[in-house]
Amino acid sequence: MSLLTRPRGSSACGASSGAALGPGPARLPAHVDVAVIGGGQAGLTTSWYLRQHDVEHLVLERDRVASSWLRQRWDSFCLVTPNWQCRLPGHGYAGAEPDGFMVKEEIIDYLEAFAGSFAVPLYEGVMVDTVAQDGGSGLVLSTARGEVHADQVVLAVGGYHSPRWSPLAAQLPPTVTQLHSSTYRNPSSLPDGAVLVVGTGQSGAQIAEDLQVAGRDVRLSVGSAPRVARFYRGRDCVAWLEDIGHYDLPVDEHPEGPEVARREPNHYVTGRDGGHDIDLRAHALDGLKLHGRLQQVRGETLSFSGDLRENLDHADATAERIKDTIDQWIEAQGIDAPPEPRYEPVWEPDGDGSAELDLAAAGVRSIVWATGFRSDWSWVEAPGFTRDGYPCHARGVCEVPGLYVLGLPWLYTWGSARFAGVARDAEHVAERIAELARIPEAVSGKSSTRHATRSGASTWGQ
Repeated sequence: MSLLTRPRGSSACGASSGAALGPGPARLPAHVDVAVIGGGQAGLTTSWYLRQHDVEHLVLERDRVASSWLRQRWDSFCLVTPNWQCRLPGHGYAGAEPDGFMVKEEIIDYLEAFAGSFAVPLYEGVMVDTVAQDGGSGLVLSTARGEVHADQVVLAVGGYHSPRWSPLAAQLPPTVTQLHSSTYRNPSSLPDGAVLVVGTGQSGAQIAEDLQVAGRDVRLSVGSAPRVARFYRGRDCVAWLEDIGHYDLPVDEHPEGPEVARREPNHYVTGRDGGHDIDLRAHALDGLKLHGRLQQVRGETLSFSGDLRENLDHADATAERIKDTIDQWIEAQGIDAPPEPRYEPVWEPDGDGSAELDLAAAGVRSIVWATGFRSDWSWVEAPGFTRDGYPCHARGVCEVPGLYVLGLPWLYTWGSARFAGVARDAEHVAERIAELARIPEAVSGKSSTRHATRSGASTWGQ
């Protein structure tokens, strides 16, 4: 376990600075004013803002900075939003390709450089087993390095905690290699033979493309995820939507409401090789075999729903509605943007996608489950969660005094879990924390509070 207040490397994304304080203690301090759990973009950004308010705090990361980007992404992974949307505080993208899409290694460098750009009091390799209320005054964190009592706690662990597996996976024969999208790395890591990818969110669509580009025989079980065009009328669609204000829309104003917004899958598109559409119809022309939603497994025989045509049409219709919105904006603003022909389907399925698949006859030896993740908040022993386990909060401020959550999809806006918008949420939460730190009796009944020093050493760590 080590305390990170030092550079973790540098890149074109920004310079690094800081000073090492050496290894961490065998036991954590018994008390901290604020504990931030999670050393990803949400936790690091929270730390940056807490330092602006001179609030003493500690960041605890169970693995290492950027661990999910390192360990849960495939080798060719890249961002699907342009680099210019990377807006961590004081650390915006400063490289040569603002309209490009950082690849996996560059993303890791970007986050490490951010961690090294200020004196973040971060302990890596510290797993927080439980968070519980501390007798009505503050909270207590249980770790292998001892208990830590904190006046306030930020849960900056995102919302993707464990891979979601279909119950159908248990019914497949052992001769078929199965893996979740979070453990897929590259086409050569899979056994020879055909591959079935289940799910068409961003991961499923991109992994299917990755396999097809490598020359593999690929089948894809198509779900109901929407898609978006990469470029339209001379610009990235993200740039148009940014100007329109889509990414600033509060979740409470989402047309379908917060619950629907937080459950909806991401639109599939890619930043690979400079960015392009993922048109499953075009891939089908090139040999990708499409099926409806996987419905049943009987030995080596798979059955699918007859919804392939419907799912393809739905994805295309969503992309076209987004173009409608862009067209309306261009006209309303009087923007001189080149016209562009609308999309016409380049392929239609012969049937409805329900034909059975004999795995052995088709040579399918691997299945990649791109079926998303589950949230698991069972380690937070406090009230204030919905029946489905979602934390009840108002823009990250939970119902339990002194407890906060950050980094969730649509926590406040579309960008809440992304480089584009996490800073706005972290700033709001840090301001709330600082307010309570100035009146500590509001959360802990204590008569004083300690503050972080600008040099990076906390008052308890000197």
